[in-house]
Amino acid sequence: MIGQMLEGRYRIDAPIARGGMSMVFRGTDTRLDRPVAIKVMDPKFAGDPQFLTRFEFEARAVAKLKHPSLVAVYDQGIDGEYPFLIMELVEGGTLRELLRERGPMPPHAVRAVAEPVLRAIGTAHDAGLVHRDIKPENVLISDAGEVKIADFGLVRAVAAANTTSASVILGTAAYLSPEQVTTGTADARSDVYSFGVLIFELLTGRVPFTGDNSLSVAYQRVENDVPAPSQFIGGVPPEFDELVAKATARDPQQRFADANEMAARLQAIAMELNLPPYRVPAPRDSAEHLSESYHTGAAHHPGERPAPQRQVAAHPAPGLDQQPQHTRVVTAPRPRPEDHAPVHNPFAPTENPSRRTGLVWAAVVTALTLLVGIGGWWLGVGRYTAVPPIAGMESGQAVAVLQEAGFETVLRNKASDTIPVGGVVGSEPSAGSRVTKSSTVAVLISSGKPRVPDINPGDPVDATNEAIRDMGLQPIDSGEAASTAPKGTVARVEPAPGTVLPMGAQVKVYRSKGSQPVNVPDVKGMTTEEAAQALADAGLRVAETRTQHSDEVEGGEAIGTDPAVGTTLQSGDSVDLIVSNAVKIPSVIGNTVAEARSKLQQLGLRVEVKQIVDNDKGHVVGQVPGFGGLVPPGSTITLTALPI
Repeated sequence: MIGQMLEGRYRIDAPIARGGMSMVFRGTDTRLDRPVAIKVMDPKFAGDPQFLTRFEFEARAVAKLKHPSLVAVYDQGIDGEYPFLIMELVEGGTLRELLRERGPMPPHAVRAVAEPVLRAIGTAHDAGLVHRDIKPENVLISDAGEVKIADFGLVRAVAAANTTSASVILGTAAYLSPEQVTTGTADARSDVYSFGVLIFELLTGRVPFTGDNSLSVAYQRVENDVPAPSQFIGGVPPEFDELVAKATARDPQQRFADANEMAARLQAIAMELNLPPYRVPAPRDSAEHLSESYHTGAAHHPGERPAPQRQVAAHPAPGLDQQPQHTRVVTAPRPRPEDHAPVHNPFAPTENPSRRTGLVWAAVVTALTLLVGIGGWWLGVGRYTAVPPIAGMESGQAVAVLQEAGFETVLRNKASDTIPVGGVVGSEPSAGSRVTKSSTVAVLISSGKPRVPDINPGDPVDATNEAIRDMGLQPIDSGEAASTAPKGTVARVEPAPGTVLPMGAQVKVYRSKGSQPVNVPDVKGMTTEEAAQALADAGLRVAETRTQHSDEVEGGEAIGTDPAVGTTLQSGDSVDLIVSNAVKIPSVIGNTVAEARSKLQQLGLRVEVKQIVDNDKGHVVGQVPGFGGLVPPGSTITLTALPI
């Protein structure tokens, strides 16, 4: 859709992000000549009148809201098969991207993110609106440090659509309130619950509940309380534990009444703890920044586009960007000559020797001061230079730009949802970072959509987690599993290596608890995939899958294993999986001989026909063996046919 005009006014310039129901683009309002964000919904919604009615209603309601931390809605419409929403373009990135780059936040940074967003959501609650989909992806951080919430009402519009399945309505299961899971209803207190989970994640770098699928994650919150953040990371004040506990109470009546009440409590906590003010940094390698490079071609000479200044706070927060501190240059006052200074007389008596000594020492001190100053400047500033932006360039052009700026270069792959394979995603360190001259900067080349990296049992856990993050995915510690790999190393990951996933998806990492005695499970009657999973769950590997005929088990299902069920092995040992290749005979009575022959031959069976007239126009009146029997591939089926 790049370059396409919506309603003859809104030009689509570059992709920013995509989801299951929509895609967000950087665009231009050509009438007002201003940049905008364009959310284009899936074409399947275009023919759904219930969705379109709700979509328009929600857009109108949100457009009336006024708050600096609400992403403004400018327009909505439908162009052909594309319903779309025109919104304020927040130049920066998402809270998810910031968490991915920098990990958990200290309390004062959490407050700086949460309070303005809670105030914005409170404005919506006052107007009777509920967000229903609070998550890090919907919290935007601008390059100027503004924090904003987006996508009000969109979930409600999608939920109204006839084309929407229950699985889509589940949304982001990690943040749903218990009542959204059990009854599908939501009010202001549901948003409070979701925000409590969000604060938990900001403090700890993880969500409170994980599971094999969205349903299992969603239903855990129905039966379990959200644990205290301090159980997972040190230094969390008890006041924040209490804030999260009240916000995520399973009984809605026990929560804050709305976002305004929660914001007031957070403000009171900040005052009690004397939390310092903080400017939230935008993520460096955000999809929005990449979209800008995509739109402009990123063909900038290092001197043409100054990199953003890195700014230093008086009390920098660990794990996050530091705050701005502008350098002030102060010059010493210059001495002015006296109005009636005596004229120098070359024949006057020579100056006092002690005065000459003082002047010499003054000169020495001045020289040393200059040397120290120059050395300090060199150590602190002069030997550093900013990494130029290269996202969106071709690899050769990116290397040339970096080398011209005085850096060594190395090429590395990085997954990307938006940059085509072979394009430059960015750099490491990222654009704008100040590093020493002649340092090595990695040019990150898009390897396409994220996929689970090649990971083997016995790999170090830290290296595995780093490899998963390099792919744009999120590693999740999933506990221990039996394995022959050394204890504490990686036992396995799920999904398996090579699996393609959306950006930011979770990958479970199981740590080895060492080799353990295990019994071979009974897999008879399971599909090949189910049997392999059952063996993996028992800590065993499938070395070979071979086929064998069985009169009892249908083709494609497991007959058993070698060694047999009940055999005691060590975890990590391998077994052979035996799968039935039996062919189930269909009923062909009543078919013409031609039809019956085709049907049976497609199953790998041979056909013999007994009939009076030697042609394929007769009808089958008998078959041996009878239908429903299990025979080896290539078996002969004898048909009896009578002429028409």
